[in-house]
Amino acid sequence: MKRIEAVNDFVIKFANVNGSGSASANELFAKSFLRMGIPVSPRNIFPSNIQGLPTWYEVRVTEAGWLGRRGGVDLMVAMNPQTWDQDVREIDPGGYLFYDDTKPLPKSKFRDDIHVVGMPLTEITNATFTDSRERQLFKNIVYIGALAALLDIEPGVIAELIGEQYKGKEKLLKPNLNAFQMGYHYAEEKLKDTVGLKAKRAYGVGDQIFIDGNSAAGLGMVYGGATVCAWYPITPSSSLAEAFQRYCARLRVDKDSGRNRHAIVQAEDELASIGIVVGAGWNGARAFTATSGPGISLMTEFIGLAYFAEIPVTIVDVQRGGPSTGMPTRTQQSDILACAYASHGDTKHVLLFPEDPYECFEHAAAALDLADRLQTPVFVMTDLDIGMNQRLTKPFTWDDARRYDRGKVMTAEQLEAGKEFGRYLDVDGDGIPYRTYPGTHPTKGSFFTRGTTRDRYARYSEEGSVYVDNVQRLLHKFETAKALVPQPVLHECGKKTRFGAIYYGSTSPAMAEAIKALEAAGIALDTLRLRAFPFSEAVTDFIAEHDQVFVVEQNRDAQLRTMLLSELNADPAKLMPVLHFDGTPITARFIAAEISERVQILNVSPIKKGKAA
Repeated sequence: MKRIEAVNDFVIKFANVNGSGSASANELFAKSFLRMGIPVSPRNIFPSNIQGLPTWYEVRVTEAGWLGRRGGVDLMVAMNPQTWDQDVREIDPGGYLFYDDTKPLPKSKFRDDIHVVGMPLTEITNATFTDSRERQLFKNIVYIGALAALLDIEPGVIAELIGEQYKGKEKLLKPNLNAFQMGYHYAEEKLKDTVGLKAKRAYGVGDQIFIDGNSAAGLGMVYGGATVCAWYPITPSSSLAEAFQRYCARLRVDKDSGRNRHAIVQAEDELASIGIVVGAGWNGARAFTATSGPGISLMTEFIGLAYFAEIPVTIVDVQRGGPSTGMPTRTQQSDILACAYASHGDTKHVLLFPEDPYECFEHAAAALDLADRLQTPVFVMTDLDIGMNQRLTKPFTWDDARRYDRGKVMTAEQLEAGKEFGRYLDVDGDGIPYRTYPGTHPTKGSFFTRGTTRDRYARYSEEGSVYVDNVQRLLHKFETAKALVPQPVLHECGKKTRFGAIYYGSTSPAMAEAIKALEAAGIALDTLRLRAFPFSEAVTDFIAEHDQVFVVEQNRDAQLRTMLLSELNADPAKLMPVLHFDGTPITARFIAAEISERVQILNVSPIKKGKAA
């Protein structure tokens, strides 16, 4: 029977039970490839309960550096009887199934086109350990040892990682090393050459760092000058606020006095958290909250107040599956409509779309600048895939000389000199008025902040002309934002083509690989990665230059496509949705297959004599 054979290019998936202690062992396994210089992209797929339900951990090993999900599994480590049938179905033909064969299984539980590798894991651990919890925990390390032998992972690398993990905990260090060696030696002696997937030391990691998007965004908030964070715990955003707290403990404490130069408040609910952030922004502090879709729903009224009263606020939405409670531990790009138009009435908000941890860091800092510059709420739209999964990314750039863009803030000196101040007066023609901080001047520059209609000098008014003047200026300010937000990234295929694709955020890594696969199939595709809303003129031009544009996103209702149609008045027949919304991160195989199928339906021929599909 044919078997998959590959070096530094395969997908391994672990099927475990949540609460079994497998997460740390599987993460250790993934990091061992990095120590051998091989790029790796792991993803944790876990349930929202504490323990007992299925959990999966997928490890993409690729010397080519692909960081998205490929699709398919080359080696399944099946440790959960509950999901056995589903897990076995996922294995590509010629792939491998590794399982605990302490208890024999009937032939009907296997497939004829895959290779089965059994190892009596329970028998081995029961013979060595007496405590039931220890048996479960060390079984994970035993199978890591076996996999190291099967895949030619250098044992010293994993031993070193175990040593780092349990440094100073000798009682845990020795039995973990013992369990690893048991698994390694058993596989070396009895399972040699049963798997055709091999790891070979490489030099593909370079100076890249390994970090999750929530930690990166938390550090970006420190870099961008945030001093206030108010939040309410919600999956998958909680670790962002926790990361901000860790970084502030190192970087936002006065060295001389020991006093904190930051305020972090875990509020009683989402409404309180956004209220605190709005108040802090009004007072001149750089403030943010981190939440997910259900939190956005609750925050909407305060978001509308911040928009209409023109108060700088930064909100990081780490998206998950919805609606309602939805899938708390699954990923989607399903909040962009809710965030773009959050609040009743005519409202539009700035959205930033980071593609990886590097841009989480970069966009977090940029969002704080934009919120001050535009005097408005700014959303950083990440998701669970970016936020909670560790990924290789280029090192962050930290410039100690960086200066914050505080926007149009009138000083006491300007007021004293007689400069005219109207809180909602547009003096520069860009829709952005000047503001003052509380206490700027004893008699000048004060104003009353309200959520009701007011004139250019913050005086209460319900006159229709005053209202029209105000909301038209807010719309003009939104137009000004087009030149200030991160611009889209264009990739041209190098050939004349009638086809383009638009995508954003966490779809990016899989999209990059899908483009290569489509090129190999003779389908030329220009792409445009959106990095922000409002959309720039470059987006309008891109759509106009192609007969068909695939809009790739991770939600059911084609939310980005809806915004493109609404905001740009684009031809609906031109924009073809490619939608993935089962809660798992989108794969390169899915994107390539969907676009290839659509091209075939359109009866387009492959490349011929200088012409492209």
